[in-house]
Amino acid sequence: MNEIMKVLTIISTIFIPLSFIAGLYGMNFDTKHPLNMPEPTWPYGYIFVLLVMAAVSAGMLLFFRRKRWLGPRS
Repeated sequence: MNEIMKVLTIISTIFIPLSFIAGLYGMNFDTKHPLNMPEPTWPYGYIFVLLVMAAVSAGMLLFFRRKRWLGPRS
């Protein structure tokens, strides 16, 4: 039971920043104002956000593996 809870906690920890990024990027922005984010009108904005989300996930997985919180026990 302890190992299952650890894996579920790690999975939810990985999805929290992804939900934040998707929620922030999915908001309606007025692109005429210079302080708003330019990615919604940028042709590669969608791919850029997906790559950032993949990098965040991979970084967190790497961190958890180095801490030996995820993966095979040695």
